[in-house]
Amino acid sequence: MKVLKNSPLTDAELDRLDDFLANCKDGDAMNLEELDGFFAALIAGAETVMPSEYYPEVFGGDFADTCVFNSLEEVNEILGLLMRHWNTIAGALFNGEPRIPLLATDEDGVAHGNDWAIGFMRGMDMRHDSWAELVNDEEHGGWLLPMLILYHEHDEDPEMRPEPISPEQREKIIVGMGAGLMKAYEYFRARRERNAAVAGTELRQKTGRNDPCPCGSGKKYKKCCGGATVN
Repeated sequence: MKVLKNSPLTDAELDRLDDFLANCKDGDAMNLEELDGFFAALIAGAETVMPSEYYPEVFGGDFADTCVFNSLEEVNEILGLLMRHWNTIAGALFNGEPRIPLLATDEDGVAHGNDWAIGFMRGMDMRHDSWAELVNDEEHGGWLLPMLILYHEHDEDPEMRPEPISPEQREKIIVGMGAGLMKAYEYFRARRERNAAVAGTELRQKTGRNDPCPCGSGKKYKKCCGGATVN
């Protein structure tokens, strides 16, 4: 059965992706929770970030060096899982659907959310200047406060750490991260669509349909960004 490129990953596929990332060399690859937050920030931001730029962040370096693939089929499998997860997040945000961050739980079944916040902040750092506008916005910057709280919860600098967080407060903060993500997505929507239109025009002018896609997927342009619409 053919799997649609926009279909959400199953639990088994999420486990497969998480296990693969955990086995990349040096242990610098993101875990699944961090990846979810990272993708969320990249998708919500004002500027497009291509896979060729963000893959090294995901894999902890060039994936050809940091990850062991047993075959070309496995390469396509893992990159396909990443694309589908990206599209799941993008589709939910585009349609205004509430999205709860994908969080791991500890041995007691408690989700902490710190890795998701770390991933989100890493995504923001890839386009620091545009995100700084929202961070410094007196009216809307508070949308990012839940991410900042969990990002700094275990900061090496004690002055950056928030007050101790109760279980009830943590649940509210995690819900706040999901809400803040949607608010950030809407905040940048007009600029993102404008930037995407300009970038798409430039890309079509520069890239032949049979040329390798500039996104770094390894596919022909007509089989990748030149032939599919991703939210």
